[in-house]
Amino acid sequence: MSKKNILIGQKVTRSKVQRARDLRHRMTREERILWQSLRGNRLKGFHFRRQKIIDGFIVDFYCHKADLVVEVDGPIHETQAEYDTQRDRILSKRGLRILRVENESVRKDLSGVLAHIVTNLTILTQFIRQRYSGFLPLPSQGRGPGG
Repeated sequence: MSKKNILIGQKVTRSKVQRARDLRHRMTREERILWQSLRGNRLKGFHFRRQKIIDGFIVDFYCHKADLVVEVDGPIHETQAEYDTQRDRILSKRGLRILRVENESVRKDLSGVLAHIVTNLTILTQFIRQRYSGFLPLPSQGRGPGG
């Protein structure tokens, strides 16, 4: 449904791939909690990837269908606000929406976090569907006059 596949064709170094792999194996407690609700299309059928490389950045969770990045922010993000702002700007130029959730919210209100993610997924997929509906293939039957 999405207008692009930003993951195909990007140049990724071996060290970046290894870093993403390491991060998948060493997820924070809050990332693990959230991942249990996102993995295997468990959240309303949306497919998420974890620790995905996009434009040289490793994002916590990524849903291609909705062009949505979900970041779980812990204490480290307090010291790298400028980096996060620059990163978000670059990813936003790709047409991605970045949704940041705090560690504490994941621990104390997981259902609220999931509801917030679902709301964003719904809005974004509806927007994509409306905006790019002219690019969807025509059905094979019922082509109209002369077809």
